[in-house]
This record gives sequence, structure tokens and C-alpha cells, in this order.
Amino acid sequence: MELIKQNSQTKIIKSLLVIFLGSLILAISAKIKIPFYPVPMTMQTFVVLFLGISFGYKIALSTVSLYLIEGILGLPVFSNSPERGIGLTYFMGPTMGYLIGFLSACFLSSFIKLSDNYFIIFTKLILSVSSIYILGFLWLGTLIGWDKPVFEFGVAPFLLAEFFKITILLILTKKILKFRKFI
Repeated sequence: MELIKQNSQTKIIKSLLVIFLGSLILAISAKIKIPFYPVPMTMQTFVVLFLGISFGYKIALSTVSLYLIEGILGLPVFSNSPERGIGLTYFMGPTMGYLIGFLSACFLSSFIKLSDNYFIIFTKLILSVSSIYILGFLWLGTLIGWDKPVFEFGVAPFLLAEFFKITILLILTKKILKFRKFI
């Protein structure tokens, strides 16, 4: 009985460590960017999908949620913070839809299995990243107005970069999935 309790505690500590480190890596990936207006291009989508694939939806959702809470509370973890504001003010800006989309993307990418073939993995990755862009597009259009070229501002400039990120993840996914057994 004591051994089961100790294993449970060890698993909780490991999970909390992964969640904290994952939010740190997500914050760092937000700072690796190519400036675009009104939405910058970052490495966050890669990290979000990686978290879902590597650790499953519970840890991935917890990690992204912690990251979002850190940003809303005013820590400069978001891409253009503190330059363009911090906290809830920044969160409610042009990138809010994309940030919320991180939750759906990590959830969807967590359903990739080792037994999936590469076509299925590619399809699941496309669906996962599409959820980010759909939510981001809808929020951006609502915020800046549908009379503006919302697709050209918030989706089109990022498609090629997303294809490369997805291709890298596709190549690495079978290796990444083997990490799940350690958590």
C-alpha cells in the first residue's frame, strides 16, 4: 500500500514538474518570433502540438492553462509582452483567439497514437493546428472588423511556416510518443 502511495506521489511530482517546465518552454517559444502585424509568427504552435503529442491531453491542457494564467496575471510570457502591454489587456488583444486555440490544439494532438500511420498523424496535426487558426481568425475578425483583410493578416502569412512545423513533428512523432510512458 505504501509503495502505491509513493508511486502516486512521484507521478504527481513528475507531472507538476513537466507542467511548470512546459509553461516555461511555451513562454520562451513565444519570444522566438518573426514580427508580423497584428499577429506575430512564433514557435508556440510547435510547442503546443509537441506537448499534446508527448504528454497527453491532461498535462498539455494543464501546461497551456498555466501559461495563459501566467500571461493574464501580468507575467511577460506572451509574444509581444511587455512591449505591447501585459496581463488581461494584452490577452484580450488581437492574439486572444489564437491563445485560446492552443487549448484545443494540444487536446486534439494528444489523440495521435503510436499505431497511427503517417497520413493519419498528418491529418490529426493539420486539424489540431487548424483549430488555432479558426479561433484566431474568428476573434481577429471580430476585433479589427470583417471589412479588413482578416485572412491576409491572421492566417495566410503563417501557412508555410505551419506546414514546416507540422512536417518536423510528423517526422518526430513516433519517437516523441515513446516519452509518454515516462509520465
